[in-house]
Amino acid sequence: MPLHLDPRRARTHPSRRVLLREPPPPPPVPGCNCIYQPTGHAWEYAPLAASPYRGCGHGCKYCYVPGYAVTNITRAEFDAGAVERSGYRQRLPMEIAKYQAAGITDQVLITFTSDAYHPGDTSATRFTMIKLIDGGMAFCALSKGGQLALRDIDLYRIDRDCYAVSLMTLDNAFSVKWEPFAALPADRIATLQAFAKAGFFVWVSLEPIIRIEDTLAVIDATYEFVDHYKVGPINHLGPSYDDLPWGEYTGQLIDAFHRRDKSHYIKADLWQYLPPGYHNPMRLVQHR
Repeated sequence: MPLHLDPRRARTHPSRRVLLREPPPPPPVPGCNCIYQPTGHAWEYAPLAASPYRGCGHGCKYCYVPGYAVTNITRAEFDAGAVERSGYRQRLPMEIAKYQAAGITDQVLITFTSDAYHPGDTSATRFTMIKLIDGGMAFCALSKGGQLALRDIDLYRIDRDCYAVSLMTLDNAFSVKWEPFAALPADRIATLQAFAKAGFFVWVSLEPIIRIEDTLAVIDATYEFVDHYKVGPINHLGPSYDDLPWGEYTGQLIDAFHRRDKSHYIKADLWQYLPPGYHNPMRLVQHR
């Protein structure tokens, strides 16, 4: 189902623009909430996601989840740490069976509303992967947890699954300012390299862009082994970020990707700055 932007808002700042789907696609398997179809900006990253946890604990200042109506969690509760959702291990196999019956074997992202490798007990991440494998489905873990992800590398299948990292800077101090309890950038990159060396498809979420020089530095440091990048601006944090030169930033990113011949997707908040007819596929095969 194609995405497009409300043309009435096409000239507004990225954080004030509205992402729409018309008509909204129905959930592939209605009535499921352990595996679900993301909406809005998350839907640009993955068609399906799993949500094993409530809360996170990385303390990222830019995170949209606290206060989001669907999650119904306060910033204090969210940042206090992740806990496994009540009844998750009982419901997940039943939901996977429904997807299996529907013939759906797509890759499931773990997780948009927490982190697959948050600082607490992440055994539900491995449980989710095992159950997805048993049900004939695939998975992608997206994380800022660094080397914690290596504990589950034995479950990944080169021809089905992938690993992804969120990186907004290489600067430790800047990372700690915005992501105080996440793994430091070098740790995340080393983990990404380990998955790449093992033969797995790896991608990087360059979101949020706060300082364009940081984003470009991440590309420089990772392009030799990263398969794909997904890019989005910082949003929902107010006018001081709305007024950044997003058109100029988008041009710099396009140049960086093209010079290195790197696969990438630029999110809808920046579409208005893309050249006419720019090749920007939202979906691609994320495995070998």
